[in-house]
Formats: sequence, C-alpha cells, structure tokens
Amino acid sequence: MTFIYELNLYSLIPLEIVIFSDDVPNILENIVRLKSALTNIVEPDFGLLDELMRLEVLTRPEVADVRSERTVYRRNAAFLDLLTSSDQCDKFLKALERTGQRHIMNFIRQNGGRKTVILL
Repeated sequence: MTFIYELNLYSLIPLEIVIFSDDVPNILENIVRLKSALTNIVEPDFGLLDELMRLEVLTRPEVADVRSERTVYRRNAAFLDLLTSSDQCDKFLKALERTGQRHIMNFIRQNGGRKTVILL
C-alpha cells in the first residue's frame, strides 16, 4: 500500500492522503458495479463473443442467446449477466484485450477510474 501526503507547509499537517492499494481488485465486483457503463461501451459484435466462446467463458447456446438480443445494449447486458466467477472475468478481460478493447479492460481494472481519497 502506498501513501501520498500533500502537506500544508505552515503546519506540517497532512491535508489529503491518497491511498493506492497494491491488492488485486476484485474484477467481478468491478464488472457488477460498472455494468451500466459497460453496457454502453463494450463492442460484442466484432469478435468478442467468439473469443468468449473460444476461452470457454460462454457456451455455443449462450452465445446464440446473446446474439438473439435486438440491440447492442441488450446483448452486452445479456453476456455480462452470464459472468459469475472470477475465472470467467479474467478470461473476459483477456478477450477484451484480444479484440482491441484494451481501454475497456483498463476501465474495469481501475474500477471506472476512481481513487480513494481520505480528507483529514
């Protein structure tokens, strides 16, 4: 764990402590928390679903069900609902990277870009 202090030079009292945790984030929790945003930004139709099937995250019938959804938003929601384990989520991140969606992988890993700030 890393601490960064911003000090008031006159009183030497920390004004802000930013905590960067070295712990691996729980990807499943991040995906659940960010589902609304992910539904809008993931591109499932150009290789992602095939890659998820190749990595054994989704079965052929599950992919067919996801593809039957009418809009990209519903397709995203449908396959995100099928991610229920950490192993599946790790493979989902790998599939994002392999299909040119590394920015979304980073978004998930960084919990939507949030940081913890404790004001004293």
